[in-house]
Amino acid sequence: NGPDSNFLHMSRARHWTLDLFGCPKYCRKIQKARRVCDHRLTCASCEVGARARGRKTHTRLRSHTAGTMAPNLSMLLFESASGYGLFDVVETDEIGLELEVVQKTVLDLSKFGKVVKLKAFLPFTSAMEALENINNISEGMVSPALKHFLQMNVPQVKPGKKAKFSVGVHDAKIGSAILEELAIPCQANQLTAELLRGVRLHFDKFVKALRENDLQKAQLGLGHSYSRAKVKFNVNRVDNMIIQAIALLDQLDKDINTFSMRVREWYSWHFPELVKIVNDNYLFARLVVLIRNKSTLNDESVEKLEEVLMDSGKARAVVDASKASMGTDISEIDLINIEAFAKRVVSLSDYRKKLHTYLQHKMAAVAPNLSALIGEAVGARLISHAGSLTNLAKYPASTVQILGAEKALFRALKTRGNTPKYGLIFHSSFIGKAGAKNKGRISRYLANKCSIASRIDCFSDALTTKFGEAMRAQVEERLSFYETGEAPAKNIDTMHKVMTELQAGEKKKGGKKRKAGEEEEEAAAAGAEPTTPSGEKKKKKAKKAKVDGEADAMDTAPDTPSSEKKKKKNKNKEAAAADPETPSSEKKKKKKKDA
Repeated sequence: NGPDSNFLHMSRARHWTLDLFGCPKYCRKIQKARRVCDHRLTCASCEVGARARGRKTHTRLRSHTAGTMAPNLSMLLFESASGYGLFDVVETDEIGLELEVVQKTVLDLSKFGKVVKLKAFLPFTSAMEALENINNISEGMVSPALKHFLQMNVPQVKPGKKAKFSVGVHDAKIGSAILEELAIPCQANQLTAELLRGVRLHFDKFVKALRENDLQKAQLGLGHSYSRAKVKFNVNRVDNMIIQAIALLDQLDKDINTFSMRVREWYSWHFPELVKIVNDNYLFARLVVLIRNKSTLNDESVEKLEEVLMDSGKARAVVDASKASMGTDISEIDLINIEAFAKRVVSLSDYRKKLHTYLQHKMAAVAPNLSALIGEAVGARLISHAGSLTNLAKYPASTVQILGAEKALFRALKTRGNTPKYGLIFHSSFIGKAGAKNKGRISRYLANKCSIASRIDCFSDALTTKFGEAMRAQVEERLSFYETGEAPAKNIDTMHKVMTELQAGEKKKGGKKRKAGEEEEEAAAAGAEPTTPSGEKKKKKAKKAKVDGEADAMDTAPDTPSSEKKKKKNKNKEAAAADPETPSSEKKKKKKKDA
């Protein structure tokens, strides 16, 4: 309610906030600085009507958020490859940080050394300690060394009171962890980033104990060890093997198909009738290696051909066709080249089978439920397209359904056409079994089950195929439901059934382990007895009996005088007890006589 309506009052911060056009003429520098600063500019000394009274006072600018003042930045925490460094911030100016003049001063140590000064330095004693600390920092955790370092060098905040200082850190995660562990307020903003940039640039000059190339060597060694640890402890490292295996499998399929067509075309100049008799590429390549020149075929060659073709009729047809073949004759050098190329095709086909077996074992170890539900090849393609099993587990069922059909999806969205119903899961046998009307419905249901199976494989500790087999039976029941109308079992009932089976299996395994442990203990006890012969046992028993007898004798010998004394005492007592009775009886007799 002043004469200047451009001033706005903030009751919480207890100072005036200047409007862009409400600042006096002597605050034009503030207007220029305001264009750089992201926060509101506040003036702590300007008052309502200052411009009207012509008061020329210097204005101080402060940044605030929601009307509250942040703690002053007084220290910086810098993590290097050689150790932790704590710096005192002497002078800071948040306004104009992005100006070229201010950023150039960071490069000059003589100017930057007046702003920041080293307070404490904690060096790492070994490379393992440096790796452990850098792993904790990357995960947003406070290591014991860092906790002790901050407790020794940062003033403690009393419970129930607000701190008047704050520590600048580069990452907000480690700042929040320090706040939780030690109740030390931290900042991670543009100001701390600029100051830490200068500290990183001049760190070897701040710490005088470091030699010229020590920091570079420490950075290089820590970088290598950190990268090796990340690759070694990568959560998705097993998925990488599956991704590479399925990619190589697809490439081999393409190459073998191309090479087989080349062998067919090349050898057909010599024996064109063989292509019509043998359609399989692998068998054709093996026959090329076996036959070589068609003129060498006769009735004796039928047995060898039958071993390759596993069919006596086809073997006889090959021999008959060679006798009336229309192919041209080929020189020996040409046959040698054709044979060498056919051997390569056969070896590639054999390696493809081994690679498929390897992929099956890997999928059974990494994603058993997904492979049991949809097959090893389709499951591996889903993992490869998602990037990892973890990423696939995070996808919703709607994304899994169209995974691999992104181009068709975006084309349909662009042209406003029908979106695709399935992607990679189209290669599953369930989609082919379903009718044309039910392909979309079964693909949606199958994607839902694939999503559940991938999450079980990713986040469960015990690997089992029970869930995958149960969900595969559910998909088959849903197919029959679409055809016959028979209601399938509920998902919750199926999952409860599998869980009870797994629990019963664990109990049986536990009982077997206990029995095996008891049998081992009994066997160990039985094996320990015959180790000492019977004669030695008897001798040992005799020695023990002698020792016990001597000990008993020693114990009973000193007891004899004491027992005799006790007997004498008992006799004296009995005599003393019997003596007083006699005079009393004599007195009674005398009295009777007198009477």
